[in-house]
Amino acid sequence: MVSFSVLMDEFRSSVAQNRDALMAMAKKNPHMAFQKVNELALFIGSRHKVNLQLHFPVPARIADVDRYGTENVGIVVDKFRRTFPIPRDKVKQKASEILGPDAQAQDAYMYEGKEGVKVVMPAGRLEILPGSIHLWCNVDSDSVRSYADWLMENVYLASPTSS
Repeated sequence: MVSFSVLMDEFRSSVAQNRDALMAMAKKNPHMAFQKVNELALFIGSRHKVNLQLHFPVPARIADVDRYGTENVGIVVDKFRRTFPIPRDKVKQKASEILGPDAQAQDAYMYEGKEGVKVVMPAGRLEILPGSIHLWCNVDSDSVRSYADWLMENVYLASPTSS
C-alpha cells in the first residue's frame, strides 16, 4: 500500500491528464462525469489495493473538475476490520499532535464491537474507522496530509490485533 499523499498526487495527476474530457462531460452530463471520475478513482485505488472514492455532498461541485480529489475523499482499505490495530487513544493523540489544538478527536461509531474516531476541525471533519478514512475537508493542507499519511502507515498498513 502507498502513502495517502502519493495516492492523492497520483489521482490528481490522472485527473489533470483527463481534464478536458471530464470538463466536457461535467458540462453535458454531470452524472456521467461523476461516474467517470469515480471510475478513475477506483482504478487508481485498485493499483494500491484500496478503494478510493470521491463524494459530492454538494452536487454542483461535480462541474468543478479542478477540485476533484481536493476534498470529500474516502479510502476503504478493509471494510471488514472492526477494531484498530493500535490503541484508539493513539489515533486520537496523533490527531491532536499533527492537526493542532483546534482539532477535536473523539470516539465515534462505537457499536456492535466496532470502534472509530471522529476528528472535528474548524474547516471540516475526518471520520476514521479501523478499515477506512473519510475526509470531509480540504485534503491539501500539510497537516491533513501528514495525519492521513501517518494513518496509512500506522493503522491501515498495520496488522490487526483482532478483527
